[in-house]
Amino acid sequence: MTEYGSNREDGEDSGNLIPFTEARRARLDLPVTFDRRELDHILRLYGQMVAAGEWRDYAIDHLRDRAVFSVYRRASEVPMFQIVKNPKLARKQGAWSVVSAAGIVLKRGQELARVLTVFDKQLRVVQAVRR
Repeated sequence: MTEYGSNREDGEDSGNLIPFTEARRARLDLPVTFDRRELDHILRLYGQMVAAGEWRDYAIDHLRDRAVFSVYRRASEVPMFQIVKNPKLARKQGAWSVVSAAGIVLKRGQELARVLTVFDKQLRVVQAVRR
């Protein structure tokens, strides 16, 4: 009979068997995080807004069901905006959303870049003054 695994005589294998339910539970207990590409995109926007004098501080929260990037004008205030990644909503409304301080969802979608367009400067009509 052929043995799978190591060919060592003492019978010790290099792998460990764990019950499938324990592996699934360990994987599900991990918090939701931003990957490097997502964080680069968010921090690039943050840098532009800091340079414009709009934002001053930020916080990152990695929770069980979502990851939140909060933006502050001052560190002692409630966040002005929150950029939220919620993977459970990915197939429904979109995993990404931007939430205001009042809790209103400003924009929601599947792609981070498209959701962050809510922070783009809007062009306004300027009336000329006649003299």
